Amino acid sequence: MSQQAITVEEFRDTAARIEAEVGKVIVGQKDIVRHTLIALIAGGHVLLEGVPGLGKTMLVRTLADALDLKFSRIQFTPDLMPADIVGTDILDEGGPGTAETPGHRHFRFQPGPVFANLVLADEINRATAKTQSALLEAMQEHRVTVSTTTYELQEPFFVLATQNPIEMEGTYPLPEAQLDRFLFKLTVRFPAADELVEILNRTTRQTVPKALKATDGATIIAMGKLARGIAIASHVNEYAVRLLLTTHPDNVVAPEAVRRYVRYGASPRGAQAMILGAKIAALLDGRYNVSFEDLQAMAFPALRHRLILSFEGEAEGITTDDVIAEVVETTGQPS
Repeated sequence: MSQQAITVEEFRDTAARIEAEVGKVIVGQKDIVRHTLIALIAGGHVLLEGVPGLGKTMLVRTLADALDLKFSRIQFTPDLMPADIVGTDILDEGGPGTAETPGHRHFRFQPGPVFANLVLADEINRATAKTQSALLEAMQEHRVTVSTTTYELQEPFFVLATQNPIEMEGTYPLPEAQLDRFLFKLTVRFPAADELVEILNRTTRQTVPKALKATDGATIIAMGKLARGIAIASHVNEYAVRLLLTTHPDNVVAPEAVRRYVRYGASPRGAQAMILGAKIAALLDGRYNVSFEDLQAMAFPALRHRLILSFEGEAEGITTDDVIAEVVETTGQPS
């Protein structure tokens, strides 16, 4: 895929076109669409959590249409095997052959559905840890290893996974190491009454709306490079570090909610996610500088899946969002 440069104006115009095309299909959920777009521009993966029927799968399909990317869907089930995701070596008979050109057997790699630009891992928590781990190398290194051979994945490469937070029977919690590979975790809320009316209007007609191409993969890569080049002031960078350290219960600045309800705080990837997301959010807002408010807004999608609650926190029904809200409220801003 050819490399290209992009200006700030083109950055904003492209993002607006993408959101407009997605808005033709997805009703409401503007924050979910915006945060998913931010994660894709940053080159990260997204975990979408919500009850069935809220349009999580439709959102991913619509993004693939708007970005004109090769799309692949993997339905996770308890009997899914790693080879069903990454692919496997198969025996090629080579045909019957002739007297002049006799056939011969050889092994040939058959790529799995992970060899796409945008991979939907549907109900990812329904597969065993062994199968979930098949995505780890792909998500982190953008490559997969089968037997002794490593295969590179085509750029851009994004994994958007969905999971149902209610039905726990027959599901397997995602390992912390894999959760940490997701740049953002987004919670898909139930739509409001007026949004439900619009959803029914759009989905019960003879023709269903479809997103058109708004950009391509090369432009998304260029947008990510532009965002990474945005400077961030040292005191803003320090604030991101403070937010991260405050999530650790053994830190002297941790508030009471963290000390009481958190067992393990967020990893350094949490700070990376906050800063990358804040840079892109600033550009989308027409600003060249990252503000404290940008980091505060990004703290929720970047950290909510990186905090591990204590037994007391789970028993009292505390959510990681409750803890992050306390962290944002109590963490002082550098002068």
